[in-house]
Amino acid sequence: MDILFFLVLFPLAAAALLLILPNNAIRSIIVWFSSIVLTAATIYLTFLYFDKGTIYFNFDMALVNELMLVIEAILAIFIFAVGLKYKKYLASILITLQAPLIIWFELTYGHALRPEHNLFLDNFSLIMALIIGIIGSLICVYALGYMKDFHNHHHEMKDKRNVFFFIMFIFLSAMFGLVFSNNLIWLYFFWEITTLCSFLLIGYTKTTEAVNNAFLAIIMNLLGGLAFAGAIVYMYFAAGIIELDKLITFVGQGNMMLLLPVALLSFAGITKAAQMPFSSWLLGAMVAPTPTSALLHSSTMVKAGVYLVVRLAPALMGTFVGEMVALVGGVTFLLASCIAISQTNAKRVLAYSTVANLGLIVACGGIGTAEAVWAAILLIIFHAIAKSLLFLCVGTVEHKIGSRDIEDMDNLIARMPKIAVMMVIGIAGMFLAPFGMLISKWAALKAFIDTSFILVGLLSFGSAATLFFWTKWMGKLIAMVNQKEQLETTVSGSEWVPLYLHAFLTIVVCLAFPLVSSTLIEPYLIPIFGKVATLGQGNMLIMVMMLAVVVLLPLGMMSGSKGTKIVPVYMGGGNLDAYTKFQGPLGMVVNLAMRNYYMDQFFGEKKLALLGVILCTSLFLVTIFWMFGVGII
Repeated sequence: MDILFFLVLFPLAAAALLLILPNNAIRSIIVWFSSIVLTAATIYLTFLYFDKGTIYFNFDMALVNELMLVIEAILAIFIFAVGLKYKKYLASILITLQAPLIIWFELTYGHALRPEHNLFLDNFSLIMALIIGIIGSLICVYALGYMKDFHNHHHEMKDKRNVFFFIMFIFLSAMFGLVFSNNLIWLYFFWEITTLCSFLLIGYTKTTEAVNNAFLAIIMNLLGGLAFAGAIVYMYFAAGIIELDKLITFVGQGNMMLLLPVALLSFAGITKAAQMPFSSWLLGAMVAPTPTSALLHSSTMVKAGVYLVVRLAPALMGTFVGEMVALVGGVTFLLASCIAISQTNAKRVLAYSTVANLGLIVACGGIGTAEAVWAAILLIIFHAIAKSLLFLCVGTVEHKIGSRDIEDMDNLIARMPKIAVMMVIGIAGMFLAPFGMLISKWAALKAFIDTSFILVGLLSFGSAATLFFWTKWMGKLIAMVNQKEQLETTVSGSEWVPLYLHAFLTIVVCLAFPLVSSTLIEPYLIPIFGKVATLGQGNMLIMVMMLAVVVLLPLGMMSGSKGTKIVPVYMGGGNLDAYTKFQGPLGMVVNLAMRNYYMDQFFGEKKLALLGVILCTSLFLVTIFWMFGVGII
């Protein structure tokens, strides 16, 4: 149990040092040292417990509960005050509804409660801890060079890197606490810490857009927090429990009255995972510096949402609530994938891809079968690594070429060859066989065929859209339009190390995925479902053969980018310049341009986002009416 406390408390100590010691050299040492320690600690935790099954800890200390209560009250006062300050009254109203409810409960009934197990650890927790500890730490290291470059580009902004890194490490601490908590009051506490941290990180630049988007994020997450608080109170009065494992057990034993807190917790997970109609907050988070985007989109904030939904999967399986949760995820996957086609901004493409893939994970959690949960956990792992790599690459590219527009990334394979290869690896990891995301989608498709043909259609058409927007971006990276200057020489070492490791992990995790499945995922599934899901021996053999080819891909691209002879492009007319112009009809000089199709008239953001809001809101309303009809509410 000591290692669990270490993973929660050590980032807090690092955060405090980073806040009070603003010197850049000292900051770099603290971030590097803390990241190495956290990575080592999570790996050590995994080796220590991966074969132990589910372990519950009887830690009970009244002082901890009281401290959490005080912090919750302080956070509530802070949110209420900033809501009034910026005239975002809805945030103040929501925290006024939420905070008194949970504080009243803790001071009265909850204060006397002595949960049997406040903390627990199983293989799913270990997987999440590895993602937080390794990917989260790499993002913090990357942020050292990025934030220095960021403030060199934005002299008008006050340099508050000490505050930035303070919040980043608080975020990691809260995520560790969240995945180790069995007591839902504790889980709620860490849940709200991540909400506040995301608010502060999104609003880091203090521009009008940043402040508005930060409040959009906190308002939508406070809606989920209110549902979370309501679930805790209801559980206590309905069954006298506040523990996550007991909630799942009671529902599995047929106590349908506890489907209401399951539905409320699922709603909280959906808001945190930025599912429609709440996806706009994650798109707004793109105004923040790139490390924030990577942290929110890959290893922490949104993963907290899908973690809770997948954790509740056994309770959702075979229920009407589970079907509605799955449909929300499926609709979000399809529509977000289609919207990504119409985006030229690289970070918005990544954001919509994130929303879409989280939707697929939510859909798997709603279905709740062993096959679906297996697919969901694989999706969480592969998405965390590949998407974090892409966000970091885009941040570096933006600083060097001065744009995050995909159309400005022509010839990146010559201008920034190493970064371009890493981006190709990341993009391949998101949609190409035999990389992990496609394996996971195959597993999800198999689970959906056995349960819901509607979800089969949503997954099939959404995956087709995914293929389209990833392929056209990859094409821009390797398109040789004209020769330009080499831009990679100024990338800092603190950016290179996380990028190399992300690219390495993207490939290695795909190679080692059968081992990950057999040692971490399957031992989690067997006690719950009594069975596991696998690819089958034939499919495994095919995948190994394809992986052998994939290993050669980056090597071939790296060797091909050195000393390559670029010949003039035949442009169907008289070439006036070897690479950029030709003489067109009637002697007119025409500039060479290669642009992608975005088809905004079909996949426009406004139209499809509105459709998603309508459909997913309708699914929530249907769920509420159903619960009224059967007497759960």
